[in-house]
Amino acid sequence: MFDTIDRYAAFISEFEACKLPRARWTHHAHLAVGFWYLWHHPPATALRLTRENIWLHNEGVGTANTDTGGYHETITRAYLYGIADHQERHRAHPPLDSLLLLQSSPLGNSDWLLNYYSRDRLFSVQARRGWVEPDLQKLPGSARFE
Repeated sequence: MFDTIDRYAAFISEFEACKLPRARWTHHAHLAVGFWYLWHHPPATALRLTRENIWLHNEGVGTANTDTGGYHETITRAYLYGIADHQERHRAHPPLDSLLLLQSSPLGNSDWLLNYYSRDRLFSVQARRGWVEPDLQKLPGSARFE
């Protein structure tokens, strides 16, 4: 996705300025944002920044944060748990290599969370508005956030 740290940082700046076009706000872009914040901040701070900036970005590009669209708390947190686990397992790799590995891993598939959540639970209004524990199996990486 990025061939230099400078291009990665520019992407994050564009995202934080709410100027990233919708077409570029893909699943892999979400992973890149979470990876960046976890790379630069402790988990609790990374979660707060990811949450706040996705919410603001959505509003900035005209995506309403509602009960049926926009920001989703459980998906955001669960993917951050997975990213944290990935970073821990690949800490010997340079960041861009690790990010590429992440995006080509099972987390790079937007259905990854269905290994941990039933569809009804994950896509409920309750899960969109707040954190909901998985009902199929424990998420990797969640211990770093406790």
